[in-house]
Amino acid sequence: MSLIGPLKPLLTALVMPPAGPLVLILLGGLLARTRRRWAWGLVGMGAVMLWVLSCQATAYGLNQRLLATYPPVSTAQLKDSQAIVVLGGGVKLKAPEYGEPILAHDAHMRLRYGIHLARQTQLPLVYSGGKGWAAPSQQTLSEAAVAARVLQLDAGMRFAWVDEQSRDTQENAELSYAQLAPKGITRIALVTNDWHMQRSLRHFEQAGFVVHPAPMGYVQPPLRWETDYLPSGHGLSATRQVLREWLGQLMDRLH
Repeated sequence: MSLIGPLKPLLTALVMPPAGPLVLILLGGLLARTRRRWAWGLVGMGAVMLWVLSCQATAYGLNQRLLATYPPVSTAQLKDSQAIVVLGGGVKLKAPEYGEPILAHDAHMRLRYGIHLARQTQLPLVYSGGKGWAAPSQQTLSEAAVAARVLQLDAGMRFAWVDEQSRDTQENAELSYAQLAPKGITRIALVTNDWHMQRSLRHFEQAGFVVHPAPMGYVQPPLRWETDYLPSGHGLSATRQVLREWLGQLMDRLH
């Protein structure tokens, strides 16, 4: 893990859209003079892939086919849990309007849902997130430290415990268990995006936890043909996230 970890952001960027289809188009351009039939084939394939993968409907379809999805949790289902563990989702370093780093969108929404569950259940809140493999060198604070500041300012609450060292989902699970198990906490509610839950659940159970999934941030189904079946930046981002998670699951199986 330590050898491939630093390469994860680069390898992911090269195979995920839009880079993957654009590489095909570039190869087609390079072959235009010597292999015109192959060149047009690659350009056409890359263009079609980029179009299709940029649709929100594609993201939803791929999510339903490639990843497991989980029903929303009720607070009654968490009565046997001992803590709520919120997984990190990234930091946005440049936020001049605040004058300090803030949580990325997914991370902020995970924390918001964790706060909701903590208020409903009165369970202690735990945050797991250090500096991910893709974190820029300018990031000095751990994600958990940023989240703790957001939690205090926005909700007037504090985390019971934080993990500030983990760099990926596997380390989220292992370091959380190393911290919580000695305190007798092994039954948790796990908060992360629905598309991220399948892999997270497996890692946390392998670490030794009894886990009740508490998913949020579902991939949205297509509702309007003119927005969801045509290319958009939002659709591309959603498709990229689903495929990235699927690739992460494949890599986990290889290890």
